[in-house]
Amino acid sequence: MSVETIAAHFREQAMFCDMYGSRFTGALMKHMADDLEAGGPMAALAGDWPTSPRADALALRFTGVLHEAALSGRDPKLAALYPAENPDWKMEEVWPAALAFLQREQAWVREFVRSAPQTNETRRSIALLAAFLTFAQTWDGPIDFLEIGASAGLNLNWDRFAYRPATWSWGDNSPVVIDTDWNGPPPPVEAKLNVRGKAGCDLNPLDIRDPAALLRLKSYVWADQPDRLARFDGAVALALMNDTRVERESADAWLARKLAGRANDAATVVYHSVFLQYPPPETRKAIVAAIEHAGASATKAAPLAWVRLEPEGLFDGPRDSPRMVIDLVTWPGGTRRVLGYTDGHVRGVY
Repeated sequence: MSVETIAAHFREQAMFCDMYGSRFTGALMKHMADDLEAGGPMAALAGDWPTSPRADALALRFTGVLHEAALSGRDPKLAALYPAENPDWKMEEVWPAALAFLQREQAWVREFVRSAPQTNETRRSIALLAAFLTFAQTWDGPIDFLEIGASAGLNLNWDRFAYRPATWSWGDNSPVVIDTDWNGPPPPVEAKLNVRGKAGCDLNPLDIRDPAALLRLKSYVWADQPDRLARFDGAVALALMNDTRVERESADAWLARKLAGRANDAATVVYHSVFLQYPPPETRKAIVAAIEHAGASATKAAPLAWVRLEPEGLFDGPRDSPRMVIDLVTWPGGTRRVLGYTDGHVRGVY
């Protein structure tokens, strides 16, 4: 990839950060793009990136680097300038410290950015919940839930979160409170959700019991979004309290195995959020094939549901659309129902 292409990716991601209310993270990315083109430390670290920077979320890898350096105290000067310690931050003070860190710690930075970012955006659970409740309108029996791309498993505890948008409420008090700008009618909150079992898989699950892995996971949350950081901390506390575990396996193989052994006296719900765009095309095809194969043998006594929060371009929407579609496919029958649209952080649902 050319330096121009890589710098353009950083600027595009900076635009998204600005749109999502993260001026700090967006400003960092713009400075990184400038430094790439000027032949500075960023050019040495990222100028020869061999694959698609957009597909690899390269800009998010580098902002993760700096956030971890601040969170861990690896760079005390950077920590003192970051929003957590300095709400009145000034980028003209932050960027020189960030640039000095990138120059000084090149070996550590190179090792850090080898790994793809992982996010457990807990706010996405409010979109998933709407689909779960919609399914439960026609099924009040036990349900086994299977999450693919579960990362550290924080969203496996979706039923222990408190959902508090302005127009409806669901769930008991919780250290994780989810709200959003909900437009349109509320989901059927009166529907009975009989959660019998939950399981999740990820190709590289991060273990939140490992302090280093937990720090890495938190570093990918944008540093100037305290509400997201608070939800992250609450979700970690819940996951530790409930000993939440994620199985290490490719989603296609795990799903094929789980669905082949699914119960004949309960419903099975497969779900994922902002995941399906990342596996290689052959893996994605195998995931879809496993679900559709299981759907073909679903019965009224053991139905199957597929809940998705994914870019609409993966399905029947414009390929370059920034919107996420919330939809539900149910078997027997394979009927698809679009429930709404949102963005990657679920700041609003409509």
